[in-house]
Amino acid sequence: MTTVQNRRARARGGELDDCLRACAVHSGKLVGSVDRRRSELAEQLRKLLVMCTSRSAAAPAPAPGGAAARLKRAVKGAPAPASDLSNEMLDALLAVANKALECGYDDELNLALVISDTVLEQRRNSRAGWRLRARLLEVLGDEAEAVAAYERYLSLTDDDGFGVGSKIAGLRAAGEKEQELLALLLRQCPRAEAFARGPATDVWAEGLAAHAVGDWTEAEPRMVGALLALAAGQEPVADRQELLSQYLELRIARGDGLPALTEALALYAEQRRNRMRGPVADPTVGGVKWISLGEFRNLIAGKSVCLVANSGRVGASGLGAEIDAYDLVVRFNSYRIDPKHTGSRTDIHATIHKHGFNWDQPVTTRLVFGGISGDWKYSLRNRLVPGAQQFLGDESLRWPVRNIGKLGADVWSGIPTTGLNMLFLLDFLDVSPALDLIGFDFYESGAYRVPEAMKMPITSVHEYTSEKEWVMQRAQRVTDMRISLR
Repeated sequence: MTTVQNRRARARGGELDDCLRACAVHSGKLVGSVDRRRSELAEQLRKLLVMCTSRSAAAPAPAPGGAAARLKRAVKGAPAPASDLSNEMLDALLAVANKALECGYDDELNLALVISDTVLEQRRNSRAGWRLRARLLEVLGDEAEAVAAYERYLSLTDDDGFGVGSKIAGLRAAGEKEQELLALLLRQCPRAEAFARGPATDVWAEGLAAHAVGDWTEAEPRMVGALLALAAGQEPVADRQELLSQYLELRIARGDGLPALTEALALYAEQRRNRMRGPVADPTVGGVKWISLGEFRNLIAGKSVCLVANSGRVGASGLGAEIDAYDLVVRFNSYRIDPKHTGSRTDIHATIHKHGFNWDQPVTTRLVFGGISGDWKYSLRNRLVPGAQQFLGDESLRWPVRNIGKLGADVWSGIPTTGLNMLFLLDFLDVSPALDLIGFDFYESGAYRVPEAMKMPITSVHEYTSEKEWVMQRAQRVTDMRISLR
């Protein structure tokens, strides 16, 4: 049984009461934690447990299968009758699991496994549940099952806004290159086959011992044999990669057999690269033209601009024709098109890098925002659709509030939204005779997005109140549906 299988056997979930009990117990373990990620997990656990108890407080006689009753029975270890998982509790459990996954520690990964099993036991067709399962399996190093879970997720959705297809392609390509590398190492060291059937840890230790006394002839076949045994046993990817790296470092230090070593290093690098970002079918992204801050200014100078919010108010506005009458229409992230209410044209798509909703929709200009340069570049490589945009913002347009406005966390503590970054950029350039915001109520009327994105929460990391104040300080005219900054 592999390490991943052992972990899953220990953390097996499925029953909602058992899952709630695990959450309650884990919440107690996090009291006083100074780890930021664990503190964020503790907050999601608190919300889950408060939700379970508050639902009964609103009713004089809660049903035996209600959330609060379930929580009390779970903590006490009492059995409970079966009942369906409510949408509210599903969302709360997924929020906990996602934070546990971000922590990355063993205890938190076990908790995420329990929640994942429970969600999929209760909701076999939960898209979010299958995506959680796939991400968790990927972290645990079980790539074969991760790919299967990702494929299950894709079979349940029509909109791959999270770039899962690219992830699957990358994992598959990486696995193929790893197998090519192991086959190459076996050809270069045929004696390794005799050591590929023993316990990998013991065989590797024997190889290290032989190397320590300068006997590379006996060390190398044992090391390669251990690598083959790890792969045959489907041990976690991180374990395999660590020993592969150590083995190649020893060969580099020896400095002999340069052509053979170069071939091995090339395959090693390619499989690592594919795991990080997936294959890039078209590095030029359909011949897109990268534009800088100055070039973007020239594209919008002298043109009327409207920015259309993804708000419930827009979805019932009836302003489609008025929106399409502007010279430039800006939409955000997972925008939804209903020509009568939203208009039909999109000239500029402003989006955060973390998901790929609407990246396949043809636009003139796409501006992708992101706070960390490396993550931003990773998303561009994996999510841009060749031919879907003529112009693409370069690094100078990556994070306007922080990089152009120089507003650090000491001035603006919250993470600026896509909307604020776009507004700040247009206000800073100040070349538009009309600059109107349509339907901006800062989510007071709820979200209006493509269906796949409607399950995404309105995140709490942004300062919507501060952003509203920023907008209203610059507003020249305000109506129920329109805020004019020019």
